[in-house]
Amino acid sequence: MRVGRWWARQVRAHVGGAGRGTRGERGNAIVEFCYLGILFLVPLVYIMLAVFDVQRAMYGVSAATRDAGRAYVLSANVGQAEARAREAARIAMADQGLGQGYTFQSACQGGCLQSGSSVEITVRYVVRFPFIPDAIGGPLVSFPVTSVHRTPYGDYRQSR
Repeated sequence: MRVGRWWARQVRAHVGGAGRGTRGERGNAIVEFCYLGILFLVPLVYIMLAVFDVQRAMYGVSAATRDAGRAYVLSANVGQAEARAREAARIAMADQGLGQGYTFQSACQGGCLQSGSSVEITVRYVVRFPFIPDAIGGPLVSFPVTSVHRTPYGDYRQSR
C-alpha cells in the first residue's frame, strides 16, 4: 500500500501534476522573463535611439533653413547676407548638437535682395545610425535629411 502511494506521487511529479512534485521548475519563469525582456528590449532601445537621431536632424535642418532665410533677407547688403545666413544655420544646427557635417546652399530668385525676389536656402545632413561601424555598411547605415526653405524679400521693400 505504501508503494502505491509512492508510485502515484512519482507519476504526478513527472506528468506535471499540481502541488509539491514540480521542484525542478521553480524559478525558471523569472529567468525566462528576464531573458526575453533583454532580447526584446535591446532592439527596441536601439530603434528608439535611431528614430530620435533622425528626428533631431530633421528639426535641426528645418530650423537652420528657416533661420538662415530670415538672416539673409534682413541683411543690409548682398555681401553680408551670405555670411549672416551661414552663421544662422550654424547656430541652429549646433543648437541640436549637429555642429559638423552639413552642407549649406543659397540661391536667389529674381535677384538678391531685390523687391519681389526670394532666397532659397537648402541644408543637407546625413544621420549616421548609432553603434554601427563603416565596415558593416558605410552609407547603407545612414539616413539623409534635407530641408529647403524659400523666404520672400517682399514686394514693397526697397531693393538693396
